[in-house]
Amino acid sequence: MKIIPSEGQSFQKVLSEMKSFRKEDANYIDGRTWSLVYHLNEDHTEFLKKAHNLYFSENALNPMAFKSLKRFEHEVVQMTGSLLNAGEDAAGTLTSGGTESCLLPVMAYRELALSKKRFKKIVPEMIVPQSIHVAWSKAAKYFGVKMVNTPLTSEFKMDVEVLKQKINRNTIMIVASAPSYPHGIIDPIEEIGEIAKTNKIPFHVDACVGGFILPFAEQIGYKLPLFDFRVPGVTSMSADIHKYGFAAKGASILIYRNMEYLKHQFFIQQDWPGGVFASPALLGTRPGGPIAAAWAAINALGQKGYQDITLRTMITTKKLLKGINSIEGLAIMGRPHASLFGYCSTDPELNIFAVGDVMDSKGWHIDRLQRPEGLHAMVTPVHENVADQYLYDLKKAVEQVRADPGSGARGNAAMYGMIAKIPFRGMVKKQVMKMMEKMYGPDCEMPMDQPGKEPFSIRAGARVMNWFSRLRRPD
Repeated sequence: MKIIPSEGQSFQKVLSEMKSFRKEDANYIDGRTWSLVYHLNEDHTEFLKKAHNLYFSENALNPMAFKSLKRFEHEVVQMTGSLLNAGEDAAGTLTSGGTESCLLPVMAYRELALSKKRFKKIVPEMIVPQSIHVAWSKAAKYFGVKMVNTPLTSEFKMDVEVLKQKINRNTIMIVASAPSYPHGIIDPIEEIGEIAKTNKIPFHVDACVGGFILPFAEQIGYKLPLFDFRVPGVTSMSADIHKYGFAAKGASILIYRNMEYLKHQFFIQQDWPGGVFASPALLGTRPGGPIAAAWAAINALGQKGYQDITLRTMITTKKLLKGINSIEGLAIMGRPHASLFGYCSTDPELNIFAVGDVMDSKGWHIDRLQRPEGLHAMVTPVHENVADQYLYDLKKAVEQVRADPGSGARGNAAMYGMIAKIPFRGMVKKQVMKMMEKMYGPDCEMPMDQPGKEPFSIRAGARVMNWFSRLRRPD
């Protein structure tokens, strides 16, 4: 469909057609996905829909027009601040998701540095571990900040000794994870906080994943390294409530230790003909539904509800970690602190991406990791009912790949493996850009529009493989 229909269709027909489009989507309700969606149960989802739809049309752009939304936002920020030990002076905002909660601190700390008359001719820098979420790379690009990467230790943590060496007069902020997305490991927040405090550099802890599970894990007895505002050097944190807070997408909380930091996030234009304009975060129009649903989720679940959810999640995670480590040829990467982890092959003859392909064929939706190569899982309560089946299928997948050594040279396994090993990363970026142009251009290449064709990812992978094979030919 490329033009608006001349005649409108009935609500029922439109809805029926929309439902039919979902038949090829990933099956998150039955726990077949290990990322993207945080589904608690159908009753909770229906409750969130009702809370969201109560404020479907409201706009939080003007807090004076919809005071109820401002109340929801303020109380969610306060409750989250209490959860993360932010203190009485803490202040923050709700955002549209983790990416916005990563973008805004970069802009705020850049503006803080500029307010001190720094960086008029020098590019400001932010120091991050290599495992930091890719949203921070996006933030660096958007706001003209140079990203300085530090390597990971053998435990997949930020190397604090390298961090000390990277700090210079251009450094405007340090970022670390609690936990990191690829490996589920908390960076050494206490050590980094001391370094940041000594050098008077803002320090942000990205707890987008961990913000609504790590505190409750502590409450039920799990021993974790300090990761929040209890560490003196931490100046801000982000926590996605649409992840383990089990709110509606998209809702994330961004909290600063005090207003002296948050105020640099505000945008104010006093001379616009449309009137004085003030915005606390990135968006202008701020949908009311996600804000209302975030408040509703916290109040409906309560601390006891989150503790129960966390216990179920952590028990399932422990079962999966133990089960994967018991499969010959597989090993967990590092020692994960929370409910997400990566695992790799310890056998040079066992292609981990080929194992992923077999798992895909069995109906599992699994993300791939690179540097080092591996598979990824993010555990939620829905997975407690499928953990045994997952481990059974994974063991069988390993056996199948061992019986077919050539499987690593076919399908997605070949694509992922080759892309991960291409030394010229700029060329990979250029090829992926071409794929994106096709996917989002006027002649969108999507499986649903082209019956009989292979999925986009496979076609795209084939193009990358063909390109790389040409690159390697001596002619």
